[in-house]
Amino acid sequence: MSGATEDTAPAPAPERRTKLIEVSLPLEAINRESAREKSIRHGHPSTLHLWWARRPLAAARAMLFAQLVDDPSARPDLYRGEEEQKAERQRLFDLIEEMVPWEATRDERIMRKVREKIAESHGDGPLPPILDPFAGGGTIPLEAHRLGLQAHASDLNPVPVVINKALIEIPPKWAGRKPVSPTAELRHEGSWRGASGLAEDVRQYGKWMRERAYEKIGAHYPKAKLEDGSERPVIAWLWARTVACRDPACPAEMPLVRSFWLSKKKDRPSYIIPEPVDGQVTFTIGGPKGEPRAGTVDGKGAECLVCGDRAPLAYVRTEGKAGRMGAVMMAVVVEEKRRRVYLPPTAEHLEAADVERPAKVPESELPEQALGFRVQGYGMRKHADLFTNRQLLALTTFSDLVGEARERVERDARDVGMGEAEAIEYGKAVATYLGFAVSRMSDYASTITTWASNPQMEILRGTFARQTLSMTWDFAEGNVFGPSSGTLEIMLTAIGKSLDALPAQDKHGQVSQADASNRPYDNYVINTDPPYYDNIGYADLADYFYVWLRSSLGDIYPEVMSTILTPKEPELIATPYRHNGSSEAAEKHFERGFVETFTHMRAGHHPDYPLTVYYAFKQAETDAEDGTASTGWETLLSGLIEAGWSVTGTWPVRTERTGRSRDIGSNALASSVVLACRPRHITAGSTDRRGFLRALRSELPDKLRKLQEGNLAPVDLPQSAIGPGIAVFSRYAKVTEPDGSPMRVRTALGLINDVLADVLNEQEGEFDQDTRWAIRWFEQFQWGKGTFGDAETLAKAYNVSVKGLQDAHITASGDSKVWLVAPADLPESYDPETDLRISVWEAAMHLSRVLDGKGAQSGVGPAGELLAGIRARGEFDEDAIRDLAHLLYAVCDRKRWSESGQRFNNLASSWSDLQTEARNAEKRGPRKPQHQPLF
Repeated sequence: MSGATEDTAPAPAPERRTKLIEVSLPLEAINRESAREKSIRHGHPSTLHLWWARRPLAAARAMLFAQLVDDPSARPDLYRGEEEQKAERQRLFDLIEEMVPWEATRDERIMRKVREKIAESHGDGPLPPILDPFAGGGTIPLEAHRLGLQAHASDLNPVPVVINKALIEIPPKWAGRKPVSPTAELRHEGSWRGASGLAEDVRQYGKWMRERAYEKIGAHYPKAKLEDGSERPVIAWLWARTVACRDPACPAEMPLVRSFWLSKKKDRPSYIIPEPVDGQVTFTIGGPKGEPRAGTVDGKGAECLVCGDRAPLAYVRTEGKAGRMGAVMMAVVVEEKRRRVYLPPTAEHLEAADVERPAKVPESELPEQALGFRVQGYGMRKHADLFTNRQLLALTTFSDLVGEARERVERDARDVGMGEAEAIEYGKAVATYLGFAVSRMSDYASTITTWASNPQMEILRGTFARQTLSMTWDFAEGNVFGPSSGTLEIMLTAIGKSLDALPAQDKHGQVSQADASNRPYDNYVINTDPPYYDNIGYADLADYFYVWLRSSLGDIYPEVMSTILTPKEPELIATPYRHNGSSEAAEKHFERGFVETFTHMRAGHHPDYPLTVYYAFKQAETDAEDGTASTGWETLLSGLIEAGWSVTGTWPVRTERTGRSRDIGSNALASSVVLACRPRHITAGSTDRRGFLRALRSELPDKLRKLQEGNLAPVDLPQSAIGPGIAVFSRYAKVTEPDGSPMRVRTALGLINDVLADVLNEQEGEFDQDTRWAIRWFEQFQWGKGTFGDAETLAKAYNVSVKGLQDAHITASGDSKVWLVAPADLPESYDPETDLRISVWEAAMHLSRVLDGKGAQSGVGPAGELLAGIRARGEFDEDAIRDLAHLLYAVCDRKRWSESGQRFNNLASSWSDLQTEARNAEKRGPRKPQHQPLF
């Protein structure tokens, strides 16, 4: 007997005020500022301390506001009728557009308006407390604090716990206070606004730490002598790891070098020249003429430069595990008149680097295996193994000095009139940021640190340039007292600027260490960014910093830092290596944790507000039965639905930089999806597969059209479609299959993707016949060649001619073959105003040619001018070009055509900028044709 049932309409939810996040948002403004924020460094809270996968402040600020503010449709007593509601909604949009730029965070006038609007929606009584139980880098709690709300943050990991304390707990306690250091900058007392007095003390006591450390260990960081006899400060010493040559007859230590380039600047390229001398390899500096030889190590093995023997990588690993891997200095990088000078190593510098291993080093064990960890296979078993002895000496010296600096702060605080208890607390506050400076310095002071030789930068590349601990062959040892990246001075400057910019209002934030799956949620409004299944092993990565933070701050935060390493077992990620290698057990741990967490949230969440959840995990798995899906997405959504939540709003927020070809066919994403959720009503109805599909086909096309109109990057459309699709699925208590069994979330995701493909294909019917022919041909051949006969057959189906397509420069032909003209091969002399036959395809290809081209007449500006000319023709809705880019990207993604997919992703995601440039071009007046008609 079939399990199909008739639809049972969901019962009406209890009366509540719909919030703006459940209705509409000015996505374009939020996305624009979120993407722009990635290029802002000075004063940005992310420079306080490294944490992974931070959400942009702009997105968090906007989403918190929209989560708390009523949509005008919820207030018919104030806004009567759709027109008044629409006008008020636009005013809210205007306010969001004012508040999302980075500059608005320091504009008290704007922030005051925002806080007043939040209070207006809440009514009488105190505003609800905001909680992020997966606080991480602290973006959400910080923005809640900035918006005048009582911000609460918790995390299981002690590193983000202390980061959040430094963001929202400590600064408000010392707001408006002048510094206590006798060497502090002199200012009028009233000018120490916010946490600027605290920031000044961090700089001053950090300066004292640097001077004291130099007295102790400065001899190990000598200057370098130039040819003219002058001395200049060293930026870094460049090393190569070594293993003995495998040939018993060869005495050489083989340098393992990825690349011998030092600098690729066009005016002064430099490189290392390795030379065999008496059975060993010595190094000199080459350039500006010539190029270096290839590196000596790759994914297969290593080459001996003395005898030419090539050892497999397995041999290198064996030597490393046996403790027989060494290192040899190859070059010294010197600062000289705002440029880098490269020198060969000298005896003085070799002697200075010869340091005994300090007694007090982090002997904690690295995990046997962990996501993104590769160093264990080469003999690095402990955290201390990641550093040279000189780096260990520097880091342990600075860590010890944090405690001495704290004592000085307490003494000076008492001298300016602070009571004993207050002076102790202030000493802890300043020491926290000094400990951060040492921890941050460790990111640039390990043997995983490398030298960036590209033309744009000649600097140290941090240990966590990626979210991994991967093996490096040649590495850069920075001068911690030097003039460039990785020094304590630079870290202190960044932390001071960040503190200067932090909000330090009367409301104090509250931060605790807690497991999200069992902490209380009584009457909190939750806005959170939970872990992403198995994308990042936060706890394992965080240990790198934790061992140094615990060394300098352990006695300040004894409860938070009570364990040798960060807690691992309860961490909410799916890691098989923590479950005896079982992927199934890891998935169950993740899913069980999510269900427990969101069940507790549902029981305690403030009833007047939706829950807000960020998620970013691309659908990248293909299932024979259900199509494209994702275990990460499936588990998150299953947890939400099983816990009794229903999705009421979904928004794609561009939280990462776009434009990388690796986005295509990979898990790299430009957007997060923000889900607004409400508790599903206990009398929610049910439906069957046909009813679910009917609802999807009815509601999804309009939702997807709005996503496209918001200039969503095509790379993110499949993920973003999950939101409105799962909103349909989650409103039902149950969706049944034909056999009566409940539909799996994975199956629902597959159906959502099917409907998405149908919607994109249906959009094809809106294009002109030339464009529809080109789409079909592109699907078969991309830019390759097909037979004239096939082209003619397809042309008849669309009532076009092959000759007409060629006349329109859509195709080219020869030797009985036909092919689409790729954008790069189109004529640069094209003028749409003199084109006698223009199609959506032709317009899109020419726009792509200019947008992705090279030279002065390429980029967004010239492409916008071209769009103005296309718009002047008025032959079709210009948004059809964007829709075509979405459709072609979907084809490329399905067929793994990365380069072409990147081209169409760029066109669609740049659409708003192109339209703006087109409007600017129109204001400048009519274009003057510069070329004769082509056809």
